[in-house]
Amino acid sequence: MNRYLIKNAKIVNEGVIFEGDVLVENDLIVEVSDNISLKSSDCMIIDAEGNYLLPGVIDDQVHFREPGLTHKGDIESESRAAVAGGVTSFIEQPNTVPNAVTQEILEEKYQIAAEKSFANYSFMMGATNDNLEEVLKTNPKNVAGIKIFLGSSTGNMLVDNEAVLEKIFSCTSMLIAVHCEDEMTIKNNLEKFKEEYGEDVPVTAHHLIRSEEACYLSSSKAIALAKKTGARLHVFHLSTAKEMELFTNKIPLEDKKITAEVCVHHLWFTNDDYEKKGNLIKWNPAVKTENDRKVLWEALNDGRIDVVATDHAPHTLEEKKQKYLQAPSGGPLVQHSLVAMFEAHHQGKISIEKIVEKMCHNPAKIFKIEKRGFIKEGYYADLVVINSGLPWSVKKENILAKCGWSPFEGYTFKSRITHTFVNGKLVYTGFKVKDIRAGQRLLFDR
Repeated sequence: MNRYLIKNAKIVNEGVIFEGDVLVENDLIVEVSDNISLKSSDCMIIDAEGNYLLPGVIDDQVHFREPGLTHKGDIESESRAAVAGGVTSFIEQPNTVPNAVTQEILEEKYQIAAEKSFANYSFMMGATNDNLEEVLKTNPKNVAGIKIFLGSSTGNMLVDNEAVLEKIFSCTSMLIAVHCEDEMTIKNNLEKFKEEYGEDVPVTAHHLIRSEEACYLSSSKAIALAKKTGARLHVFHLSTAKEMELFTNKIPLEDKKITAEVCVHHLWFTNDDYEKKGNLIKWNPAVKTENDRKVLWEALNDGRIDVVATDHAPHTLEEKKQKYLQAPSGGPLVQHSLVAMFEAHHQGKISIEKIVEKMCHNPAKIFKIEKRGFIKEGYYADLVVINSGLPWSVKKENILAKCGWSPFEGYTFKSRITHTFVNGKLVYTGFKVKDIRAGQRLLFDR
């Protein structure tokens, strides 16, 4: 029997922090109590020494690049980075090569993950202008949702046929996740900058090309369509203050039909960082202004934004070092998202209880993930121990993403993850990932 007793932890769960112990047997949490007494001969005892014990982070938006783009990253390498970062479950996007737009291609990704993944996994079905029939075959019990790109990004899967969009929104009861940027606005903005700079447009223009207006136009259209059709809509990686007026905190999360996500990079960086970081912080949607960041934090804390994720999307350093117009958008974040949010806690921006709500509880609720996202008896033992006072610096040699770089390189975080459990197996300890591919396919209670 696989049995662990985690002692003396500050357990963070459902808005409360309490000191206690957690007993894990095989892949489940079997007891959560103030004090559990067992001999070391009966189980492996881990003394958490007053550190925080959290449910494993559920990252609802990653790009792990397999199949077809594996020079940038793959399911094995990126899920290894994930568990080192306290991310025990991920939902991966369909813009791999080939795009996951048929049930067969989608299922092939699950087969790869079943062999290779250190973390639990699900993959979104991709929608296009002409695959409605395939989209409607998607099984709501074992696929996270449907992904629609309303603005072109890496691996162009743009859906711009309004009749098709309305059909998808009308015909599926599954969660629809959207990337919202208005294509025509971006094209017009880009032309203006090209007229001024030719092919040498600076990266400092990125947030003006992929602008506030481009984001707001697209997300407001998607929300109007969801309200018209009754679709279950989840809006990915919001980046502007203006978009926050589209979301509400007046109803409980369980009753929301329209939910919102923000990514770590939009909470951390601003357009002032382009000068120093360049293409390393080129994302779609773009990192915006200081005011946008401020309002995103306000919306996260007051409940208009429901989830914090990463949009982890690695590219090689060589690709990123190209001129702005050629360099792809996206970057690796999954190893550092939780410690970055703890850094924000140290800065007084968010409570630890709220971090757990936004990164663990709410993704589980929004996607209706079975028995994950909480520290509860009978739930899967996806658990993370984090020491909030153990500084460490991000360096090339401790970056686990295959691309080998991070926008946080050189930064010293105050908090460090010491243990990660996936399905009751200790996959990360002693600051090393063990060679245990413990990931399981996520299932959904719907």
